Amino acid sequence: MSKIKTNNIEIPVPSAGEFGQTGGNLFDKYGSGNPVVRYLMNGFLIAVGDLARQSGMRQIHEIGCGEGLLSIYLAQAGFDVCGCDVDAGVISEAEKNASAAGLDVPFRVASIYELTPAENAAELVVCCEVMEHLDDPETALEVLSGLAEPYLIFSVPREPLWRIANMARGKYWPRLGNTPGHVQNWSRKEFVEFLGRRLEIIRVLNPFPWTMVLARVKS
Repeated sequence: MSKIKTNNIEIPVPSAGEFGQTGGNLFDKYGSGNPVVRYLMNGFLIAVGDLARQSGMRQIHEIGCGEGLLSIYLAQAGFDVCGCDVDAGVISEAEKNASAAGLDVPFRVASIYELTPAENAAELVVCCEVMEHLDDPETALEVLSGLAEPYLIFSVPREPLWRIANMARGKYWPRLGNTPGHVQNWSRKEFVEFLGRRLEIIRVLNPFPWTMVLARVKS
């Protein structure tokens, strides 16, 4: 098991053979040895951490946590973190990864559409690299807005840059660069407008090639 180091925080990363290719994960971006990919992921993690600190909150619920590596990063940065994902396989991997990091991060299996505030509310809801996979992002946004007390962080691939980057590295040409599993495709402007219909936009960052937003539930 290798490690990725960002802001002096080391995250244990599964090797390619250990990485679960479920829930839309087709590429081990955290564990990649490619220096460009590692540079991009470093920027992604720094941006999430910056927005989390800007919120002023300490309690985080990561929705769609996958193998738990972002949750682990935030926990090691001093936040009180829990996570959930619809896929039981990746939750098992998340638990193993947290254990390898010496952390007790609670993870559980749950669908984003079935989460209720009574059991899942948090000061800061984090939903990164999830919305592009959802057939019904409007309903998901409604659910997430009901969980946040009162902040949320989102990230999605920034189109058309994401597709262009995929095609530049020779990937998914028959799909015009669209990653398998991505059923929503937003430009920066489109995603901010989508969130803004329900949430107050606090800050927008653009760690290449993502759009990342800190938002607050409207009072």
